Amino acid sequence: MLHCTPFLLFDGNCAEAMKFYQNCLGGELTITKTGETPMKELFPKEKWERVINANLKSGNIEISATDWMASPEFEPIQGNTFAIFVVGNSYDDLKTVFNKLKDGDNNKRLQELHDMPFGTYGQFYDKYGIQWIFRGDKK
Repeated sequence: MLHCTPFLLFDGNCAEAMKFYQNCLGGELTITKTGETPMKELFPKEKWERVINANLKSGNIEISATDWMASPEFEPIQGNTFAIFVVGNSYDDLKTVFNKLKDGDNNKRLQELHDMPFGTYGQFYDKYGIQWIFRGDKK
């Protein structure tokens, strides 16, 4: 069975971000650095500490990520064409994760969880520039 897994690109702080997400969501996190792979010789030594692959699995949530590895002429640009969609039944469970991930009040486009005709909805961009969208049962 196919499922959708978001894939996130970071610029040197992939491990930090993925550990933060694990702290908020729980689950098992695996991180592989470039220097730990047979591919390391393809990259300059200064990129060996960058994450070539990170994967977080927590229940039905799965997130994969990497640090930017392209050449300098292709700089990473934070976009708004992706999001992580978190769906839950229990408002209390949704609210707990929502509050942990928003990590304070310095979030862009913050919409606190609120009732909509289709259920509870909320969204924000976190401190890493990642967009999170939440939907669940009404409070």
